[in-house]
Amino acid sequence: MAIDYGTKRVGLAVTDPMKIIASALDTVHSREVLAYIKNYVEKEPVECFVVGEPLRMNDEPSSVEQHIKGFIRALEKQHPGIPIEREDERFTSKMAAQAMVMGGMKKKKRQEKGQLDKMSAVLILQSYLGHV
Repeated sequence: MAIDYGTKRVGLAVTDPMKIIASALDTVHSREVLAYIKNYVEKEPVECFVVGEPLRMNDEPSSVEQHIKGFIRALEKQHPGIPIEREDERFTSKMAAQAMVMGGMKKKKRQEKGQLDKMSAVLILQSYLGHV
């Protein structure tokens, strides 16, 4: 499961059992994401959490990293048996917006707040799957 963590919204994506295709799962408010993930894990197997790592061009962490670290600590506590990996998420928002345009998604649909977050999570997971 990939997680594109933001202080307001969190994009989630999952992959098929063969780990070939990443698919958008949902966008959840950051206050509700741990409960959402707990509920999901009770119903579906999750082998690993892949959390986006927002790095700046100079490889320094972005300002949201402190919030992500707090989220990761809570996620580890909630699911101690599931490993957590990090994946560079630079440019995923721009790539996600471009993919939605190229995929023919209507402008009104693209403007829905959660669409970009879900698509970014898909790109994070697809990138991770590409080198595992």
